[in-house]
Amino acid sequence: MGEAWDFMVRHPDVVTDWTIRHLWISFVACSIATVLGVVVGIYIAGKGRERLADSLLYLADIMMTIPSLALFGLLMLLLGKMNLSAIGFLPAVVALIVYGQMPILRNTYIAIQQVDPAMIEAAKGMGMTDRQILLRVNLPLAIPLIMAGLRNAILIIIGITTIAAFIGAGGLGVPIWRGLRNARMDLILVGAVCVSLLALIIDNLMHVIEWRLTPTGIRKG
Repeated sequence: MGEAWDFMVRHPDVVTDWTIRHLWISFVACSIATVLGVVVGIYIAGKGRERLADSLLYLADIMMTIPSLALFGLLMLLLGKMNLSAIGFLPAVVALIVYGQMPILRNTYIAIQQVDPAMIEAAKGMGMTDRQILLRVNLPLAIPLIMAGLRNAILIIIGITTIAAFIGAGGLGVPIWRGLRNARMDLILVGAVCVSLLALIIDNLMHVIEWRLTPTGIRKG
């Protein structure tokens, strides 16, 4: 552990670059996964879409079982045939979006489904449109569960971003891979410790954001 600390003290700029790259890849993937998962989750929660919901949720579950290196390799082949960047940032972000879908999509779907029908009927009785009901009733009540899915997805993405270094994406996986190749325990510890600290900090930050976004009445309940 002392050697890892010495490395960080001697090369703070290198560790900072790895961390920023890791954060950037995770941020882009999380942002796209959140928008996609929440929008699709709201859509499939509508009446008459039960079969579509079952199919998409099943597909999201299946995608989570695919080993990350296998998915990275598959995406590299597909993107290469499409004349797109087959290594680095693009395949990493696409794979991370796929892995982030399951918790966000499932939690959004369940959260919308669990909204009390009596509250929806009351909103309709007040003359609210479907859009107003979604924005003023469904989403505020669903925020805690949606945020729980988002926090889970973020932790998954931060962890798998480490493996993305294997395909040239950079980030905190770089010192881990270099350490494994060269039998450098200090580099392995630098990567592992920084990823763990990053995940803890982001998770606590998301907990604060969840608390802020949750309506006061639900917080007290």
